[in-house]
Amino acid sequence: MERRRFIASGIAAAACLLCRNEILLAGINTLTDLPVGSPLWKWSHEAYHYKVTARGVECTNCPNQCTLKRMETSKCRNRINVKDKLYSIAYGNPCAVHIDPIEKKPFFHFLPATSAFSIATAGCNFACLNCQNWEISQKSPRETQNADLMPASVAEACINNNCKSIAYTYGEPTVFYEYVYDTARIARANGIKNVYKSNGYINEPPLRMLCKYIDAANIDLKGFTENTYLKLNSGKLAPVLRTLQVLKEEGVWLEITNLVIPSWTDDMKTIRDMCKWLVANKLDECPLHFSRFSPLYKLTQLPATPLLTLQRARDTALNAGMKYVYVGNLPGSNMENTICPKCNKTVMERKGFRVIQNNILNGKCKFCGERIAGVWS
Repeated sequence: MERRRFIASGIAAAACLLCRNEILLAGINTLTDLPVGSPLWKWSHEAYHYKVTARGVECTNCPNQCTLKRMETSKCRNRINVKDKLYSIAYGNPCAVHIDPIEKKPFFHFLPATSAFSIATAGCNFACLNCQNWEISQKSPRETQNADLMPASVAEACINNNCKSIAYTYGEPTVFYEYVYDTARIARANGIKNVYKSNGYINEPPLRMLCKYIDAANIDLKGFTENTYLKLNSGKLAPVLRTLQVLKEEGVWLEITNLVIPSWTDDMKTIRDMCKWLVANKLDECPLHFSRFSPLYKLTQLPATPLLTLQRARDTALNAGMKYVYVGNLPGSNMENTICPKCNKTVMERKGFRVIQNNILNGKCKFCGERIAGVWS
């Protein structure tokens, strides 16, 4: 099979195992003293957001604000200072390429029952104890097995596989920002939608620049206290809340995911406070996905989230004024169905990542005519 089509096929994961970053093939484990412009820099790209200071190059992409001396690497593992210029080494070299249902991201109110061409590179600006993709998020592109897929090729593969959107997902797309931005621009020019699955830890200027080409975002709101963000994720809450506000201001369709972790994020008062904040910031129509935790990575000692806890979280959110609340990672549950907030009838029935029944016509409930917030066509 011709190589590009093989990567773009439904078995793209296998393709990734066959392709290695040229840096690794060359037997080089660091980028020290590599001349800019050499063939070994095929997967590098000058960063779009940084400034030169007396202490080194400061990355202004995310709130980590890494300041790097020459040849130092950022916390996200894929930005490096070369001769006082900041370069991303995550450009055109995804370590994950898949075709997914849009519902898997999850997006429940954006182009339901369509496919998304999903890509990710290694690296993340968080260090979550519960990370489910830690094999790629906590590594550098120099450590993963990667495909060779430049922005134009991503758009071409998306079209060839009848996908309606490109999803920047799995890892943290903020840290492969240049790859996302350039791909999204090409996709938009070719009538392809762009969806952004992120932790929301990004500075406002690069976010607003990206919003010109992003159609939908699902942001992981990982908790609602600064203490939780510091100890669980090694980050801060305030920038994530600002990201939600900016996405709303920029007209990007927004959905929110909250992972309910026993003893960490399962306090109902905190969940109520979170939902009240969302309502107060006019985010009440944004679908809220409570996701069930499974023991992973550094939290294997914890149990899976009890069903009762998830039901209480959903009830708490609805009582606080959120209109569309779901529970994910819970097979057999009916809490992934979309319920009309006016007549309480099921307007979208789902089973896993499949849409079983769709009673939304022209963006409205078929039964009572109530508008159902979302992007349906």
